Amino acid sequence: MNDCLFCKIIKGEVPSYKIYEDKYTYAFLDISNDANGHILVIPKKHSVNVLDTDERELAHVMSTIKLISNHLVNECGFDGVNILNASGESAEQSVFHLHFHLLPRKKGDELHVFPSLEKNGESLEEICKRLKIEE
Repeated sequence: MNDCLFCKIIKGEVPSYKIYEDKYTYAFLDISNDANGHILVIPKKHSVNVLDTDERELAHVMSTIKLISNHLVNECGFDGVNILNASGESAEQSVFHLHFHLLPRKKGDELHVFPSLEKNGESLEEICKRLKIEE
């Protein structure tokens, strides 16, 4: 994709702070610099989001996520990692190249990354009937 920011980063046309790279994936610091060590993990092959990424590419991305997450906890002094993804405009995806956010966490860091949602009022039984995947 000629106009994709993340594809330009992979090609070296836009600078980045590379954390990790292999044949299939690229990981770099998020320029928002909003959380210590906020990393983006992307596939080198362009896809828009989880919904259109083939399983093989997604498996490579997830393998890289696990590798970096273990590194952050085992080698860098963090206690845990948040792994976040938005797939689709309605899910607040802002760059339309598949990416996962890794937020390294330390106990007491006071980051609040999960939204506080109110109950929606619909019964779980009804939701389950509507969403269940039949074999």
